[in-house]
Amino acid sequence: MSENEYDCLRLDNQLCFPLYAAARKVTGKYTPYFKELGLTYTQYIVFMVLWEKDNVTVSDICRRLYLDSGTLTPLLKKMEEKGWLRRTRSQDDERIVMITLTDEGRALRGRCREIPAAIGRCIHLSQKDAADLYRILYLILEQEEQEQ
Repeated sequence: MSENEYDCLRLDNQLCFPLYAAARKVTGKYTPYFKELGLTYTQYIVFMVLWEKDNVTVSDICRRLYLDSGTLTPLLKKMEEKGWLRRTRSQDDERIVMITLTDEGRALRGRCREIPAAIGRCIHLSQKDAADLYRILYLILEQEEQEQ
């Protein structure tokens, strides 16, 4: 086989690699802000879902964040231990776990308010490039959802 037949295995030819590397680079920019608050990136995005709409099911959070319950459940337990949220069984169906913010979890919203703007200043994209990237990334996410 010629080397050209293996071009598909070159790192420079992989869409997954720049997506992975860029995601790591961007989420890494959050670290100094989260360290001060005792947060991880994944906890932060869970908070974003709950700040939009409190008292939601674990399934709702999984769906919004493209995560499975095996990943999310231990994270929610840690957040509950920190006093940020409560996990309770639904009275209608005990298989359903409801997630509700505590006062401390709601208060954290104000402390996180400036983070998006600070991160935006670290990532140098035009508004058009940022909008295009956002649109394309969600196209990929939505395709995956439709295939399931």
